[in-house]
Amino acid sequence: MVAKPQPTPSTWHKTWERVEAYLYLAPALVIVGIFLLYPAVYTFYISLTDWDGLTPPEFIGFKNYIQVFQASIFRTSFLNSVMWVVATLFLPVALGLLLAVLVNRIPLQGFFKSVFYLPYAIAATSAAVIWMFLLSPVGIINQLLHVLGLDSLAISWMITPPWHNIAMIIAYTWLSTGTNMILFLVGLQTIPTEPVEAAKIDGANGWQAFWKVVFPLLRPITVVVVTIAVVNGFKVFDLIWVMTQGGPYRSSETLAITMYRESFVSFKLGYGAAIANILSLIVIVFSVLYLRSIFKREE
Repeated sequence: MVAKPQPTPSTWHKTWERVEAYLYLAPALVIVGIFLLYPAVYTFYISLTDWDGLTPPEFIGFKNYIQVFQASIFRTSFLNSVMWVVATLFLPVALGLLLAVLVNRIPLQGFFKSVFYLPYAIAATSAAVIWMFLLSPVGIINQLLHVLGLDSLAISWMITPPWHNIAMIIAYTWLSTGTNMILFLVGLQTIPTEPVEAAKIDGANGWQAFWKVVFPLLRPITVVVVTIAVVNGFKVFDLIWVMTQGGPYRSSETLAITMYRESFVSFKLGYGAAIANILSLIVIVFSVLYLRSIFKREE
């Protein structure tokens, strides 16, 4: 008995199979195009114009970028942004890792997770108001210093460089450390116990077991935490704007604050868009270099 030949798929069916996968991706592509790609392209176009938001934009080429690099305030805001990035790596990330290691070894983990994560549930603007109250000339911190007899240390924190930057970094650390702790805890709880126990059997103490075994195994989550910290460090805005508005005399401005001030206070939208593009480029370049260095270590 001769077997009947199987029917071949129609041309329409073959075409549908090829197109079907792209249809599932279409909603995400549309959202990315509307809310990411289009604003990026439009911002780059605006950066090439002189525009106050009311009159028609006038094309001036790369003049805004030249003016940005020639302005002294750009150097100040850039250095402040770098300082914020370094501070967010050494404080919220390092403290988050330390707290994660400590909480992972003690009972009542759920309670301590909630306590340390709670500040992140507060809006950054609300956290800024709280810390401004604490750091005001008649605030709790200065009152405590007076009680302790440390009158010389009681200063106007928000208008005294460099203490205004230090105070804001402390407030940001209080706000964001809990998130890093939770992420590191997730990583710690996925690490098998066998390598750590083997290291201790070989004579490693607690610190050596952590540094030589646990920390390398935390590399995937560390990449995520550090990348998020760097991006947030460059783009932090709301806390600084509420606490100092970049003052006094623009001494605490970061690139994000300068971008906002030039765009929506001075109404130099083209100039502000140029700063926005420079800031985005810095973040992208740093992230790419950091991720490449991590991947090269793993090869």
